[in-house]
Amino acid sequence: MRDRRTPIVAVFLLGWAALGITIGVLPGISATSGWAVLLAAAVLGLLGAVLRPAAAVLLTRVGWAGVLGGWLLGQALIVYLALSVTPGLHIAGFGAAFWASWMYAALASIGLWFVTAGQPAMITRHLLRVNRRHRRAAPSSDVPGVVFIQIDGLSAPLARWAIAAGCLPTLTRWLRSGSHTLAEWHAQLPATTPASQAGLLHGASAAVPAFRWYEKDSGRLVVTNRPRDSALVEARLSDRRGLLADGGVSVSNVFSGDAPTSLLTMSTIGARATAGRPARYVSTYLLDPFGLTRSLMLTVGEIVKELHQARRQRLRRVRPRIRRTASYVLLRGLTNVLLRHLNLSIIAEHVMRGAPAVYCDFVDYDEIAHHAGPGRPEALAALEGIDGVLATLEDVAKAAPRPYRFVVLSDHGQSQGATFAQRYGHTLEELVHTLSAAPGPGVVATGDDEQAGRARALRAGLVGGTGEQTKDGRAVPEIVVAVSGNLALVYLARHPGRMTMEDIEERCPRLLPGLVGHGGIGWIMVRSRRLGPVVLGRAGRRILLDDRVEGEDPLAGFGPLAAADLRRHDTLAHVGDIVVNSLLDPVTQEVAAFEELIGCHGGLGGWQSRSMLVHPAAWPVTEELIGADSVHRQLVRWREQLISGAGPAGTPDPPRGEAGAPR
Repeated sequence: MRDRRTPIVAVFLLGWAALGITIGVLPGISATSGWAVLLAAAVLGLLGAVLRPAAAVLLTRVGWAGVLGGWLLGQALIVYLALSVTPGLHIAGFGAAFWASWMYAALASIGLWFVTAGQPAMITRHLLRVNRRHRRAAPSSDVPGVVFIQIDGLSAPLARWAIAAGCLPTLTRWLRSGSHTLAEWHAQLPATTPASQAGLLHGASAAVPAFRWYEKDSGRLVVTNRPRDSALVEARLSDRRGLLADGGVSVSNVFSGDAPTSLLTMSTIGARATAGRPARYVSTYLLDPFGLTRSLMLTVGEIVKELHQARRQRLRRVRPRIRRTASYVLLRGLTNVLLRHLNLSIIAEHVMRGAPAVYCDFVDYDEIAHHAGPGRPEALAALEGIDGVLATLEDVAKAAPRPYRFVVLSDHGQSQGATFAQRYGHTLEELVHTLSAAPGPGVVATGDDEQAGRARALRAGLVGGTGEQTKDGRAVPEIVVAVSGNLALVYLARHPGRMTMEDIEERCPRLLPGLVGHGGIGWIMVRSRRLGPVVLGRAGRRILLDDRVEGEDPLAGFGPLAAADLRRHDTLAHVGDIVVNSLLDPVTQEVAAFEELIGCHGGLGGWQSRSMLVHPAAWPVTEELIGADSVHRQLVRWREQLISGAGPAGTPDPPRGEAGAPR
């Protein structure tokens, strides 16, 4: 009992100190004694506990103006009321209370960070307190639910390394105890989040040929981190029986898994953003002192940390590296703090409501690994924050109306290397332009990286609107180059349908030999009228239909499943006329991204196809996990067995660590 009370007392004393400093520093507020400040701190806490839940409901009904006004002025109003009714305190007016509320919140947030560092129980108790009404209203059930946590971009080899290095202590405890086991699964080409989530959540990865692609029949460039495009793709692939269709919750994903409750999810955020009102979870988060105000303070800390880490890379002359732009610095702060905290609060609420399944994608590691490198210290350190989320959710789940099981998985890995442009001084788009002799505006380069889409979804979830602009009415370009990591799809856009190797050789005689002969390109795939899909390399080719190699095998070193991946990829709709993959260094396993990213995924080579799946040890894997669709089938079987009671329902909960009470 003493261990439970000590942090509560510490937080109260922290609020007392923060309020005392605020009163001592700001003009217009005075106190006769420290005891008066102590009483004011108590009144402030009580008023906040009583008024904030009601304010969140009321202001949500008012709309965005009400919620944002409540965030800006709500705490000031509570401070004004608390100081006005407390004997021994004098306040000059509401203006003084406004500035006092912000200074108090900043001091309390900074102090709270020190108090709660390494103590997830503090956050757990807060989440249990703010969700107690949901818990009381939820019916109890003996049927276990499942919380799926996706660690975006974490390869199985790096997961094992992070476990050995102490970056994932909660996951390590589960594995060491025998409650969970770690399996590896193969992410088929393209190894990218939209394709993998189309498979994991819907069993339909074949609907996504790359992170971005061009559709000749409509003249549309599809980029899956744009809400409008992801909604289009989900409408095509959904059979309304996705992984989360039976009452599940989708949080911060690309696709919804047909979940009836879908929050911060790319494919559904556009429809929700046009509704005109903020979601209730946004209102609660904005008005909670543990919410946005605290997250903004920690976001500033994350930005400072990023500036230090980028400078350290430069001073130590770490290679490969890229320039970490101001936009990325801000995006890292938003996704690695604000989005993580918002995700945690949403998951905790729906666990306390007894949702049968919750699936959330945490992008912290993937974000940093793209810009710093997947194996760099700052990327591995990002895993600690996600592991803290697991520890908190494990504790929250113990108070839920149903037992919960945890599955932790990744959608793909990442491969490292200096970029194509860094190595050769020109981009792939410029190379294609030179070899094809297309007019200047004919080659369309497709930027807009993965992180921009996540920021777009977060913005839509918090303030409404998707920030998208339509680009209809543009002339059909001569050539489109759509890059996704170290994979590129090249389209001769004015030729209807898939253009054959023979037609390309006739129309652009220098293009195929020039690409194959370039040092930065490992292989290209084209479709021949006579031979079917053919993989071309500098000293040989591989004919995929009969798996015949002539000369040197261009896929040597790209893994035993490379030919099967390409054979499948050739059959997908909207695949490029030419599929281009970067080089693979046989010694370092480094690739060369066609985007300005040090860590990349999307093509073949390195660890980007080696995904991981951590699941309860009592749950048997009943098929070879090749491709996200196979993992989807396995997840569905596990969920069906839990519901029927015929399978793994008796799996024990993960054991508590030393800091927790024994079960």
